[in-house]
Amino acid sequence: MSPRELISSTEENGPMDSLPPLDSENVVEEFLRQPPVKAVDDHLIEFSEAMRTVAKALRLVAEGKATAQAEAAEWKRKYELERAQNMQLRHKELSTEGDHLDSQGRTLMNSSNEPILHKPSIEQTDRCCGKHGICSDEILRDEAKNSDSKACFTLSWGCNSEKSGRHKHMVVSFERGNITTAERSSKQISLKWESPPKTVLILTKPNSNSVRILCAEMVRWLKDHKKINVFVEPRVRSELLTESSYFNFVESWQDDSEILLLHTKVDLVVTLGGDGTVLWAASMFKGPVPPIVPFSLGSLGFMTPFQSEHYKDCLNEVLRGPISITLRHRLQCRLIRDGAKNELETEEPILVLNEVTIDRGISSYLTYLECYCDNSFVTSVQGDGLIVSTTSGSTAYSLAAGGSMVHPQVPGILFTPICPHSLSFRPLILPEYVTLRVQVPFNSRGNAWASFDGKDRKQLAAGDALICSMAPWPVPTACQADSTSDFLRSIHEGLHWNLRKTQSSDGPRES
Repeated sequence: MSPRELISSTEENGPMDSLPPLDSENVVEEFLRQPPVKAVDDHLIEFSEAMRTVAKALRLVAEGKATAQAEAAEWKRKYELERAQNMQLRHKELSTEGDHLDSQGRTLMNSSNEPILHKPSIEQTDRCCGKHGICSDEILRDEAKNSDSKACFTLSWGCNSEKSGRHKHMVVSFERGNITTAERSSKQISLKWESPPKTVLILTKPNSNSVRILCAEMVRWLKDHKKINVFVEPRVRSELLTESSYFNFVESWQDDSEILLLHTKVDLVVTLGGDGTVLWAASMFKGPVPPIVPFSLGSLGFMTPFQSEHYKDCLNEVLRGPISITLRHRLQCRLIRDGAKNELETEEPILVLNEVTIDRGISSYLTYLECYCDNSFVTSVQGDGLIVSTTSGSTAYSLAAGGSMVHPQVPGILFTPICPHSLSFRPLILPEYVTLRVQVPFNSRGNAWASFDGKDRKQLAAGDALICSMAPWPVPTACQADSTSDFLRSIHEGLHWNLRKTQSSDGPRES
């Protein structure tokens, strides 16, 4: 009822019994001074609360799915490592049985008519000089020494003292030329050939006349002087055959199925290019990777220590051995879509040597990501994106985004934000055994995009998650001197790190 209607009804019906005429005017004035009553729809409030509950339930389902996927991937990795170790122990048992034969080729038996199996003593397995100087402790050996298809070699690590704990764990398992690691080694790794390499794969940078000429010359030298079989890419083989029919002996492959079996045929990989060629070589091998000898023919290289002008001397040293190598670990990334019903519907894992980048793409909104480490909440990323990098990729995109340079054999995963909208968001270095999960929450304003070593760009919608863990197959790259010397030389020559004129010595001095 409006105030005018209230006054008129009062005049028609007479003064109210409970209020005098002066009090009725005060009631009207007080009514006019009250704020207007807001119309509220209770149904809209109930609907919004229900939608919040549904969104929270969907988010919990997505987190549970991502957790289950991470646990499944970790159990699968442990199963593969345990299987490789069991196979290696089985090979050792078979070789031990073959050693205990009498002069007529029969197996020696004990009183209970059972074969005698002698285990190697501690002195035989843990050989060490016993001094505090640099020494070498052999940790893996190829058991298939009589195989004609693969070259045999051993890896060993160095130590500075007896207290380094080098005998506690076997960090590398080895089977027929394939390297699998259970954990990173912080030691200097040395490669020694047990039998000479028989097959070399040469990968080249495209669209370069100088690289094409060097490749042809190197192929001739390997075949004529070293009697080594040569594999090249189909594109390179066509270029060589166009130049001369002499290169008919060069082998290649037809389809992707043959690439998956390439590591069983190739003993050594030679790259002619920059770091991008090394990344391309690593991407070709979805599992074990043969040792790589990277020659510097690019604009900037942190993984290419060898100079192409002296390729004959370099390859002679590598083929003769032993040489120092750097085990560059890769990240294994798996995308989990929101619509995935089980693990079988997830996408194939992607291996990266440098980094995986999650950014906002062409969207004008900030990237909103939720990050978990072994199912523990880390932080929410609000900015241009996030970089999850290996230590080999610390001198790539992560360095440009403000991350630290890290020695490639330091076991860790770099967690670097890209232009975060926070002054306190600093980069992290996490241990290499953790599993990272980065997901796009349902209340994100836009989608995100993930790229793997700068390629294979994929869109991440609300509810999608990216699982990152350390892959068990490293990329072994040959060193010119050793891992540390090559790394320091690369940052000095490539980045001119801490380049400054020396302070003059003829200035004021302390008294």
